[in-house]
Amino acid sequence: MEIRRDVFQAIADPNRRAIIHLIAGQTLTLNGVAEHFPISRPAISKHIKILQECGLISITQKGREKYCEAKLDKLQEVSEWVAHYRAFWTQKLDNLEQFLVEVKEK
Repeated sequence: MEIRRDVFQAIADPNRRAIIHLIAGQTLTLNGVAEHFPISRPAISKHIKILQECGLISITQKGREKYCEAKLDKLQEVSEWVAHYRAFWTQKLDNLEQFLVEVKEK
């Protein structure tokens, strides 16, 4: 059974967010990524596999090394989702503020 992964699942884990942040500014080897974390190399590999399956990073082989590169355009989906709910809650809070002003004036 194949697990369907999406970008929201990828960013749910703090280690994966840290990996994305790390490679957003530079392309690193798998070992280069692992050196920045206090968790095991197999755990890093698992996180990188999930990020790759979600389309947030790409892995390219150069000689014996595998390099991780960030593909941040997939985060647009998250940005749009957040923007929708930000607008929703902003409207709700504005309505609440108006209601409280009206109650105070009475």
